[in-house]
Amino acid sequence: MIFTPTRIAGAWLVDPEPMHDERGFFARTVCTQAFAQHGLDARFVQQSVSRNTRAGIVRGMHFQAGAAAEDKLVRVTTGAVHDVILDLRIDSETYLQWQAFELSAQSQRAIYIPKGVAHGFQTLTELSEVYYQMTVAFQPDSSRGLRWDDPDVGIGWPDCEHRLISPKDLALPTLAGLAQR
Repeated sequence: MIFTPTRIAGAWLVDPEPMHDERGFFARTVCTQAFAQHGLDARFVQQSVSRNTRAGIVRGMHFQAGAAAEDKLVRVTTGAVHDVILDLRIDSETYLQWQAFELSAQSQRAIYIPKGVAHGFQTLTELSEVYYQMTVAFQPDSSRGLRWDDPDVGIGWPDCEHRLISPKDLALPTLAGLAQR
């Protein structure tokens, strides 16, 4: 696997190194030893999938707070997404910085997202599936989020004529509202 640091402190792109033959390829996607060599926790205790049925779906920006804060590894297994991370760790040198990546089934690239960094995505294809591996089990009472389009954060999203966003995500607070909670 190839580990490439992102601009966001503690976040890494993880690319497999496929071994190809006439049948296709084989590649490692997680190796606890390789992750540990980069200071990353790969003890994933929960795995989830988000299946999306059209282009333009936005999910996020989500994170877990407190003791339920999680590291996660996110990979696209079908289609492609515009994936975004946002550093919400007040003591981080990259606090309030965001970075976006295209993740696709074709590239097999994953993003490792550390605790305290919010995550969201916009689907780029008619069918996409996003696979999550988390170091802490989901705890609904610790679930938090921030509006995907908060002007104070200024995340750049792909143009889209017909975005689809859940009522729950539309009701998320802005950064200013999140700070008041």
